[in-house]
Amino acid sequence: MNFIKDLKHQSSRFSGALSLIFLVSVVGLILLGLGLKNYSMPTPSESYQPVDSQLEAKVLQVIRKHPEVVLESVSAYQLKKQEQQQKIQMAFLQKMKANPKSVIGESPTTGAHEQKIVLINFSDFQCPYCVKAHQTVKQFMATHQDKVTLVYKHLPLTSIHPEAMSAAKASWAASQQGKFWEFHDALFENQDKLSESLYVTTAKTLNLDLKRFNQDRNSSAAIAAIKKDIELAQQIGVDSTPMLAMNGEPLNGDIQLASLEALLIKVRSK
Repeated sequence: MNFIKDLKHQSSRFSGALSLIFLVSVVGLILLGLGLKNYSMPTPSESYQPVDSQLEAKVLQVIRKHPEVVLESVSAYQLKKQEQQQKIQMAFLQKMKANPKSVIGESPTTGAHEQKIVLINFSDFQCPYCVKAHQTVKQFMATHQDKVTLVYKHLPLTSIHPEAMSAAKASWAASQQGKFWEFHDALFENQDKLSESLYVTTAKTLNLDLKRFNQDRNSSAAIAAIKKDIELAQQIGVDSTPMLAMNGEPLNGDIQLASLEALLIKVRSK
């Protein structure tokens, strides 16, 4: 259940938007109901009279008299959505615990080949918190690369990070030539320089086939691969980065080395 508590904070932005949408829908239904109730077929002698202002006044009157009805409806809607989200989250957790390999898919991996202990990382190359997490995870993996398989999942937060998607596509292109992790490290180490120039320079430094690199990062396959990771994140309620989970046990926000070490002990004990 800790996973659910951790993700409630992450999903708050979605909940607010959904509440607003639902409220608009409720008002719309009231408008429709009042409109139908007061509607009658005009006779030839009748001229059309706009009723928008009348309907608006009636709706406002209803809301002022019974605000609890709208609030209760919104609350019930939120609760239903949360319950649905929790079921999806729990199913993902159970799947990861039962078969850690199942969540890897075609995502880049490093570390242990056995993949018995899988550390999945939803990350954004332009996220400042992800840089800190990257440094911590790198230190952790240096000690436990024979025990833990690290998996990278793309979650570019494009609404606040304009270079996140371009960086993700460039890293995916590098992965097609077996250089994902080297490119990954270079992006995080130069986060303040994320740009077209950095992507090309890094590709040259890593001796990538530049023509293929450019074709791959601008391909529909790159977009599809990243979209797949984003959709997975959305399904399990992750909308902020970094978010890590080890064999179904989650960590998010400020990732500390001590927390990762403790989580590894907990996972291995099971």
